[in-house]
Amino acid sequence: MLEKMKSVIKNKLDVHFNNSFSNATRVLLSFIGFVVIISLAITAVGFSMKKTLTVKIDGKSMKIVTYRSNEKEALENNNILVGPKDKVQPSLDTNVKDGDRITIKRAVNVSVAVDGKVLKIKSAEKNVQNMLKAEHITLSKIDKIKPAKSSMLEKGMKIAITRVNSQIVKNNEEVGFATEVITDNTMGNDEKQIIQQGQAGKKEVSTKIVYEDGVEVSKNVLGENLIQQPIKQIVKIGTLGVLKPDRGGRVLYEKCIDVVATAYTNDFGFGITASGSKVRRDTNGYSSIAVDPRVIPMGSKLYVPGYGYGVAEDTGGAIKGNRLDLFFSSEKDCYNWGVRNIKVYILKN
Repeated sequence: MLEKMKSVIKNKLDVHFNNSFSNATRVLLSFIGFVVIISLAITAVGFSMKKTLTVKIDGKSMKIVTYRSNEKEALENNNILVGPKDKVQPSLDTNVKDGDRITIKRAVNVSVAVDGKVLKIKSAEKNVQNMLKAEHITLSKIDKIKPAKSSMLEKGMKIAITRVNSQIVKNNEEVGFATEVITDNTMGNDEKQIIQQGQAGKKEVSTKIVYEDGVEVSKNVLGENLIQQPIKQIVKIGTLGVLKPDRGGRVLYEKCIDVVATAYTNDFGFGITASGSKVRRDTNGYSSIAVDPRVIPMGSKLYVPGYGYGVAEDTGGAIKGNRLDLFFSSEKDCYNWGVRNIKVYILKN
């Protein structure tokens, strides 16, 4: 087009020059015409290089005019600088044409606390997850992060990563043994005899320990495996009551009951007991005692505090229920005893 224009103008000037002007004048006018043609050509080329672009920065749009063909140069020519962490679409090395759109997302400053350090990071990624990936910060499946990875990245955001790990520890522990108790009605309740010595067993315990940033936060038993069975201990203990009289010794009894105890003597005409034996008072042995057989069986050996040992071998018309009649050798001893409310101990035969 420019060549055609140039040719037409030149031809018309040549005809006019040849007809109207001298040679010198024709030379000068030819030069002026050439300059005009070049100016028109440059102007036409300039208009063909002019481009209007739309630039969107962090959501805000603006129009720029450029004569540059390269995107980076077009932006710089309009004083729009792009940082190393800013995101640009299309890329800076793209050739632009009139009407193109350029999108720029400015990087923001965030901090990431991880592995005992606080990292200062500049990023233009969309969310926390993309930022971590871009910065090559990896997370395990059980690591904790706050805020969540899906959170949109914001200026000044503080991100905390807690490293979580666990280990399984196996320890051997003792297993306590059980104790079996056997009762023995020939022994006092203050007696104990070990029939079989107990022995602790052994078990392997698997425990999962969880750590957060190296600090233990939980401990859970996963399972136990018995390695050695415990051996139970067998103990025999007595069931008889134990009485220690004032005069010494140790008395074993089956039962203790509250009674009213009176006294009688041979001076009143008693000589033979209901069981056929002769009444007796033996302070070093067993004396005769009258009982109600429905309460205390005949032949039972008894211990009466203040009186001593006796045998239930007699009865009496007035001896009913929880009553005893103790034999004394003299009437004086009977009066000294009187009537007493006491406990009587039925001994083990």
